[in-house]
Amino acid sequence: MSLDTLTPIKGSVHKKGKRLGRGQGSGKGGTASRGHKGQQSRSGYSRKLGFEGGQMPLQRRVPKGGFKNINRKEYQAVNLDAIQKLIDHKKIGKVLGLDKINSLGLAGKNDLIKILANGSISSAVKVTAHKFSKKAKQEIEKAGGEARKVK
Repeated sequence: MSLDTLTPIKGSVHKKGKRLGRGQGSGKGGTASRGHKGQQSRSGYSRKLGFEGGQMPLQRRVPKGGFKNINRKEYQAVNLDAIQKLIDHKKIGKVLGLDKINSLGLAGKNDLIKILANGSISSAVKVTAHKFSKKAKQEIEKAGGEARKVK
């Protein structure tokens, strides 16, 4: 190995190519390969995403389907196995409220929370949430806990 055989690692050197608009002698002077006049030759030009040269764009040609309910309420799901795991790791005791769910990162502070029955729970816990699935409520009460809804 000698100094004349050293080369940079592939991908570490980024050649920019010919610099545009640096005089006629550079080969890319004058119009700087933008052509003459027109919208695309001006500075600040940017083409709208999906622009098709004035033709009706695909996203407007394709018929829209379905129904979007503007009154829909999105709930953040919290499963029973996640609650049981928190109990096992001593993160929660006998009570699990909304503020504790938020601080543990199971849901955001403005999220509506729904407890689902994925997994099982064996410890008695008083759980407070916006909604419960039927099976989740049964599982919590069967374990000796309490499922309380928030208005």
